[in-house]
Amino acid sequence: MVQITLPDGSQRQFPGPVTVADVAASIGAGLAKAAIAGKVDDRVVDTSFSIARDSRLAILTAKDAEGLEVIRHSTAHLLAYAVKELFPDAQVTIGPVIENGFYYDFSYKRPFTPEDLAAIEKRMAELAAKDEPVVRRVLPRDAAVAYFKDLGEHYKAEIIQSIPQGQEVSLYREGGFEDLCRGPHVPSTGKLKHFKLMKVAGAYWRGDHHNEMLQRIYGTAWASKDDLQQYLTMLEEAEKRDHRRLGRELDLFHIDEHSPGTVFWHPRGWAIWQEVEQYMRQVYRDNGYQEVKAPQILDKTLWEKTGHWAKYRENMFTTESEKRDYALKPMNCPGHILIFKQGVKSYRDLPLRYGEFGQCHRNEPTGGLHGIMRVRAFTQDDGHIFCTEDQIQSEVLAFTRVLQKVYSDFGFQDIIYKIATRPEARIGSDAVWDKAEAALIESLDASGCHYELSPGEGAFYGPKIEYTLKDAIGRQWQCGTIQVDFSMPERLDAEYVGEDGARHRPVMLHRAIVGSLERFIGILIEQHAGALPAWLAPVQVAVLNITDAQADYCREIAEKLKKALPNQDLRVVTALGNQKITYKIREQALQKPPYILVAGDKEKAAGAVAVRARGNVDLGVMSLDAFVERIARDIASKA
Repeated sequence: MVQITLPDGSQRQFPGPVTVADVAASIGAGLAKAAIAGKVDDRVVDTSFSIARDSRLAILTAKDAEGLEVIRHSTAHLLAYAVKELFPDAQVTIGPVIENGFYYDFSYKRPFTPEDLAAIEKRMAELAAKDEPVVRRVLPRDAAVAYFKDLGEHYKAEIIQSIPQGQEVSLYREGGFEDLCRGPHVPSTGKLKHFKLMKVAGAYWRGDHHNEMLQRIYGTAWASKDDLQQYLTMLEEAEKRDHRRLGRELDLFHIDEHSPGTVFWHPRGWAIWQEVEQYMRQVYRDNGYQEVKAPQILDKTLWEKTGHWAKYRENMFTTESEKRDYALKPMNCPGHILIFKQGVKSYRDLPLRYGEFGQCHRNEPTGGLHGIMRVRAFTQDDGHIFCTEDQIQSEVLAFTRVLQKVYSDFGFQDIIYKIATRPEARIGSDAVWDKAEAALIESLDASGCHYELSPGEGAFYGPKIEYTLKDAIGRQWQCGTIQVDFSMPERLDAEYVGEDGARHRPVMLHRAIVGSLERFIGILIEQHAGALPAWLAPVQVAVLNITDAQADYCREIAEKLKKALPNQDLRVVTALGNQKITYKIREQALQKPPYILVAGDKEKAAGAVAVRARGNVDLGVMSLDAFVERIARDIASKA
């Protein structure tokens, strides 16, 4: 007798071994039809999997996240099937699931074209419509190697040869195509209905640039037609918001081959940068941080003590001078500890909060670079809090509240909170970890935040909270973090004098709110589709004349506006050419300023301006003082 326990706690008994499909059928015809896979005692399996002992079972459908992953995995195989049918000489390699989809790498004598991609997708739909069963079989390792060599699939044979001797390998067949795979897969190709091929890119075999360049076909697959369409619409919107395109169109920055992975900020882009930096600088001042500045280049011996030289060396830019090795800092933490160590610190000095807009350099691979989102030179709003174990909770609570206010000011309301707890390999006693993890959990509880636990995802030196924000089109960006560190103060011999007169190690909290300023500005550009709120906009006001007769008046207005607000210069441009006013309005609107002011003879005579808000909203004619009041309110409210 085999007893199956279902997710709702109910139990079903069967006289002998039973497949996942059989259990689904015993529950109902609808579930049997919808079944994609099963989850037996936390292991995802095919619906043909036979359960021979008492087990827990969940029937997975397309509505389940794990069911969707099976669909995507199976769609990758369907892609390979279609390619082999259309291009028999192509060799298949690997085809894993990735976020929102899948890819498959192929070796072929010529590049795949957009027309090829369309033909492959059409053939995939035809094969899916045939609803061919997907059948699993197992072969001994050496037999599998011989099998794929006979097929001329040398890449597959090489993959199997890397599997330890004596192991069995599983193969899945659908129609005339059979592929190496651990599975699981959908029961038949008819389950694969909602997919689209996206693009072709290059990828080295096994990620090694010494190997052959393969062709990687990317695709996406979803549970329903609506889900697929929603995703494609999101991609279209993301394309419109792409910070790289907007950076060019709005003249904010550029990336240059003379310095790959670094940003050349143009005046308008630098204006945004300055607003973000100065805002964060005020946040530092308002919350008890002392701003510091540490050197960019530090001696190799320091990086050896921190462990970076052994574990992070390949990502560090290095140099040599007078027979000493140095590295450009990939992070600011060691410098802050060296500052902390100057002079004797007392428990009365704690918590001690340092902040730095520290420029860091990391030797990211070329393939990983992406506009200003992923670069080799970046600046962090980096802060480090030196405190006692008893102060962790209050410091984290205060930090979370500050972070929420900052994100809100930048237009982000939806924050995801995750607590990453102790990994297997770690330093420090369990008692200290217990205290640190409890402090993080209690601080978020006190903040009223719903959070997820990520067991084992903490750093080796301490647990952390990750703060992820959602943008206007639902994408997630992990920005803020606060990490508890017991290690670095130990490694670099930082200490303070306690109330008992003895020497103690401080706890070091690494914290960032926006993280990399470059990346955060890229996120802001995409969040607002380049139409940044008035306080951040690189051009806040554009002043336009209708004819030459108002040119001097418009120049006068522009100069007055620039100095109209206390302690802040408005960012104002003029467009005083002899083009038609409709043309000038259209051209200025493309630059997305919050306001366009127009002056003709009537406005000049009245000492007023006609005001247009972003989106071609006509606000009518108003005095300059009234307009200044309006934009001052916008800036003050972060609107």
